[in-house]
Amino acid sequence: MDQHEQTLRQQIVQSAGMLFRAGVMSHSGHGNISARLPGTDHLLLASVGLFSDLTAESLPIVNFDGEVVSGSLPAVTREIVGMHACVYRSREDMYSVIHTHSPHVTAFALANQPLPCAYEALLRFGLTQDVPVAAWAPRGSPESVSNIVAQLEKHPATLAVLLGNHGLLAFGRDSLAVAYLIVAMEEAAEMTLDARKLGGELPFPAGALEHEQAHMARFGSKS
Repeated sequence: MDQHEQTLRQQIVQSAGMLFRAGVMSHSGHGNISARLPGTDHLLLASVGLFSDLTAESLPIVNFDGEVVSGSLPAVTREIVGMHACVYRSREDMYSVIHTHSPHVTAFALANQPLPCAYEALLRFGLTQDVPVAAWAPRGSPESVSNIVAQLEKHPATLAVLLGNHGLLAFGRDSLAVAYLIVAMEEAAEMTLDARKLGGELPFPAGALEHEQAHMARFGSKS
């Protein structure tokens, strides 16, 4: 195992812990995390279910078709490989994918409503458009994967897709960045639902992203 792979393994474990500490996981703790091994069609995959006690050494390597390269992969986990692999196939700039049932975000998924981009934290991740919804189909099925890909093609700048009647799929440059994004999305979902009790969320003014990025650049901040 080279140093880069070891770093990816450790980042997955750190990301899982951060999500639990932030309180953005569902009661069951269900979720899965993957990281693409650069230059390959292989990915590290955290087991489905409670991943609060993951270890770096426990993560199997599978290819994009779900074939095990090293380690072991339960059948229930094999179901979701396609859900992760379709992001890597569609977006070469993405190196980690995380799936959760974060409660407030999932409320929008259950309603089959896009998550509005009205919270500044999302803007700082570069998001300016509402997070789209992929129509429901059985988890990890070819139909479900096709629905996800359709939204990726329709929204090429998005960093997340809501899975209709199911949960959230988020992605980014590494698992820690994706975990931070999920925390921001769960905050945004909760606050948006509260804002609707006060008349509803309002959109950002024109040019908000450019203004935000220029402000961040003054202080050397990165999204």
